[in-house]
Amino acid sequence: MAHLRSRRRLALAVPVVLSLTASLGFLPAAASAAPATAGAVRAADAGPNLSYVVNTRTDRRTIESVRREISRNGGSVVTSYDTIGVIVAHSAAPDFAARMRAVRGVDSAGATRNAPLPAQSTTDVGTPKVLGAQEAAEAGARASAGQDPLEPLQWDLPAIKADKAHEKTLGSPDVTVAVIDTGVDDTHPDIAPNFDRAASANCVSGKADTTDGAWRPSASESPHGTHVAGEIAGAKNGVGITGVAPGVKVAGIKVANPDGYFYTEAVVCGFMWAAEHHVDVTNNSYYTDPWYFNCTTDPDQRALVDAITRASRYAERKGTVNVAAAGNENYDLASDSITDPVSPNDGTPSDRVIDPHTCYDIPTQLPGVVTVSATGAKGLKSSFSNYGLGVIDIAAPGGDSTAYQKPEPPATSGLILGPLPGGKWGYMAGTSMATPHVVGVAALIKSTHPHAPAAAVKALLYAEADATPCTDPYDINGDGKVDAVCEGPRNHNGFYGFGTADALAAVTR
Repeated sequence: MAHLRSRRRLALAVPVVLSLTASLGFLPAAASAAPATAGAVRAADAGPNLSYVVNTRTDRRTIESVRREISRNGGSVVTSYDTIGVIVAHSAAPDFAARMRAVRGVDSAGATRNAPLPAQSTTDVGTPKVLGAQEAAEAGARASAGQDPLEPLQWDLPAIKADKAHEKTLGSPDVTVAVIDTGVDDTHPDIAPNFDRAASANCVSGKADTTDGAWRPSASESPHGTHVAGEIAGAKNGVGITGVAPGVKVAGIKVANPDGYFYTEAVVCGFMWAAEHHVDVTNNSYYTDPWYFNCTTDPDQRALVDAITRASRYAERKGTVNVAAAGNENYDLASDSITDPVSPNDGTPSDRVIDPHTCYDIPTQLPGVVTVSATGAKGLKSSFSNYGLGVIDIAAPGGDSTAYQKPEPPATSGLILGPLPGGKWGYMAGTSMATPHVVGVAALIKSTHPHAPAAAVKALLYAEADATPCTDPYDINGDGKVDAVCEGPRNHNGFYGFGTADALAAVTR
């Protein structure tokens, strides 16, 4: 199994790959406190060097004052997003966050990680299983006129009427979507024709690096971002697969470090970069490490929620629609309690019981963010997909086990086919794969309504979705036991939100 951490952004099965050469702000305000008086940390008092976010008021005087206090309290400024009042800092002072929370003008402050800089590696990206040339050739033989060779294997496109939408438009090259993820291989033949280098960057450090190719994953890093990018905007060019919006531009904003962690400073940088480079839609198929759920009752975790909320809200104000994956643990995100066994995933995890009303999976549960659940080839909620009335906004194909939801021929796998680095293709599944389908539909809406603000694009996304009633009872594995309970009417429920994304409606209404 491909594995970075137990989370939504990676496949639930080993990627099956085909080589190109084979055949073809809702938080309460922080309480005021007196300024810190402690001096810089002494070597004898030093702990591990960690990264922090310090969130302040946005006036210049306050930001300059807080910068000085960061230095005085044993920290160093890495970068500062003055527009939203988020400062990224490093410090080895064990009580650095507590000191900064006592500084006048600081709203919140907290460590973004438990592991020292850099984090210890836990990555195992797995060994892909190569798809046989015979199956690829058979798919190509079944392709109709106008289809890319592997499109017959993409049951997900007709599931949201993307194939019909493509008869009217492929989307506008004036629309740019950004994949905030593990990096994108822009040399892939399905991605290269639509890649937007000017809107791409590496944000891993918390500060954008625009060195040519910095947005690409290395050979040892996850193929996740490349797969997602192709699902959205894989070119209709006679090669490989077809994306949901194969005529729009796609950018890569790399936020996962080489060990596979998506830390707050990188995610903030990703949203800010997208906002300042006029990105129309962002794809966020991850949760922000190290906490699956960030509890606002904890001062450190509250600071992480605060920082990313500021950044995502800023991006939306600048016209960006932010779309995120709901998660792969079959959690009811609207329940009264959830047991989180994986946090902190860069430290010592424990079974902690959290309250979903005060502890948030970020960015997917942040205000304004479109939250996406996954469906399988039969149109039912994927066995793994998180759900919850009032949490899920919309559903889209993310794949499922063929044993649970088998596609109609000529498709052979219940997972989602997409590109992988190095001119390959492979199958993955997860709400990670559902999210780019929604992003593609949003990009088609933006292509159809180029002057629509982010709020209008989201409103159309929901209004045009195919209302999908609750699956009741939901016994996905057929063992006679209910596997999840759906609540709500057909046009707004806990499994499918406002319904299943509809690409054809996006280009005709």
